[in-house]
Amino acid sequence: MPGTSKLKFNRLSDLAATGQLKGKRVFIRADLNVPQDEAGNITEDTRIRASIPAIKLALDAGAAVMVTSHLGRPTEGEFKPEDSLSPVADRIAELLERKVPLISDWVDGGFEVTPGDLVLLENCRLNKGEKKNNEELAQKMAKLCDVYVNDAFGTAHRAEATTHGMAKYAGIACAGPLMAAELDALGKALTDPKRPLVAIVAGSKVSTKLTILKSLAEKVDQLIVGGGIANTFMLAAGLPIGRSLAEPDLVNEAKAIIDVMAKRGASVPIPVDVVVANELSPLARANRVASTDVQSDDMILDVGPKTSAELAGIVAHAGTIVWNGPIGVFEIDQFGGGTKMLAAAIAHSPAFSIAGGGDTLAAIAKYGIEKQVDYISTGGGAFLEFLEGKTLPAFEILSERSGK
Repeated sequence: MPGTSKLKFNRLSDLAATGQLKGKRVFIRADLNVPQDEAGNITEDTRIRASIPAIKLALDAGAAVMVTSHLGRPTEGEFKPEDSLSPVADRIAELLERKVPLISDWVDGGFEVTPGDLVLLENCRLNKGEKKNNEELAQKMAKLCDVYVNDAFGTAHRAEATTHGMAKYAGIACAGPLMAAELDALGKALTDPKRPLVAIVAGSKVSTKLTILKSLAEKVDQLIVGGGIANTFMLAAGLPIGRSLAEPDLVNEAKAIIDVMAKRGASVPIPVDVVVANELSPLARANRVASTDVQSDDMILDVGPKTSAELAGIVAHAGTIVWNGPIGVFEIDQFGGGTKMLAAAIAHSPAFSIAGGGDTLAAIAKYGIEKQVDYISTGGGAFLEFLEGKTLPAFEILSERSGK
């Protein structure tokens, strides 16, 4: 990908190593947007654990550390208890074995943080003007710190006040270890990938990923689709999908992607068998059927064993694997066979593998392959847009501030 490997940016690790953080106020924009159950309990904490190295690095270097993140999609200016970072503060406190005060209404300052201290600043998306990258808000927040750190790769595709605006106005702007590692690993996978390059793009966000699939169709050797996306491709191939999640109005786009891949001698494997049920429930009876035999009342919830074996074969022979999204409703065991086999194939493949996206992280954790995946990205949409070759606002501004 042009330009990826040449991205220059300041690194938090370099500033720490050269004593430039001692006694300084360091503001870290992390990605602590973790899934929670209805009671507010964190169900999967990969993003929090991945953010700890940046916090430790700054604390150990003698800085006064402030951390913030978004959580969910709150309405700006309207605090609701479910939007609070309180459970996140508790989890960070457990991991670091220290108190982590949570500060509300922090934009104008009015709170103390001294070198060696750590505070968590409440959900940044509660601040009016955050999403629209309001200049006045960004300038106010930048005044809170001497050094701004972006360690939130998952939001790198959005130009918001804490991901872009602050980086413009802070004295020093740099990438945290997580962001830097993302850039380094993605550069390795996409600047000069070892081929065949296999992309696995799956999940329920059909329309948002279809346009990205078009772009990937020009770059990758094999494009494996799953979930709601695969159902749309099955429709495009003239197969029945019953009551399954799909977007019939995007069938022509799916056909175009299949054609682009075919012209390059590449392919989009269409499932030959699937696992269906008449309801999405842990109690549902799962039936394996040929793709041609899906009934009008059926919902496709996973690929079948023949398709799983075909996909595993593609992965086994890959040079580079990029994985975003489970290929079935893996949270329910009877609909997890496809994802489980795919995970095992990725784990055993000699290919350089990168995986990313919230659901993908949960699948990796469920099947215990964390150590076999070369790089696990904590970014979702940003991860995919990077694959597409878009210039991400957070990278652009960090690059502009390089050496400054």
